[in-house]
Amino acid sequence: MEKCRFCSRDYRKKRNVLENEFFFANFDGHPVTDGHMKIIPKRHVGSFFDLNEKEILAAYDLLKKSRKMLDDKFHPDAYNIGVNDGKAAGQTVFHPHIHLMPRYFGDVPDPTGGVRNVIPEKGNYMLRNKKQCMVKK
Repeated sequence: MEKCRFCSRDYRKKRNVLENEFFFANFDGHPVTDGHMKIIPKRHVGSFFDLNEKEILAAYDLLKKSRKMLDDKFHPDAYNIGVNDGKAAGQTVFHPHIHLMPRYFGDVPDPTGGVRNVIPEKGNYMLRNKKQCMVKK
């Protein structure tokens, strides 16, 4: 197995911001927005779907604690939460992790569609539906 940077003690020691029994959290090295964090399981598994129920509950616990910290420090207007699970989904580090991305009014011209914008032309479903309605008339 290739070495996993998220499993490295040095990585955890240098970057760890919050943790609980099953997960640790740190700021993303390539942040999309100010305060972008990753919630990472301590146990190495191949997929987010390989996490057990206790780990999922611990992930949610750490997401809430991370959000509180980000609210206090960065005062975002909203959040996106996402998991890239598999190469076709854009995953580049094959150790599951959850992205917690603070969002701010004005950080993009039109946030409609949120995480649906991973495929840009499909993100704004409201605009697509409006076009479809116009064509049908």
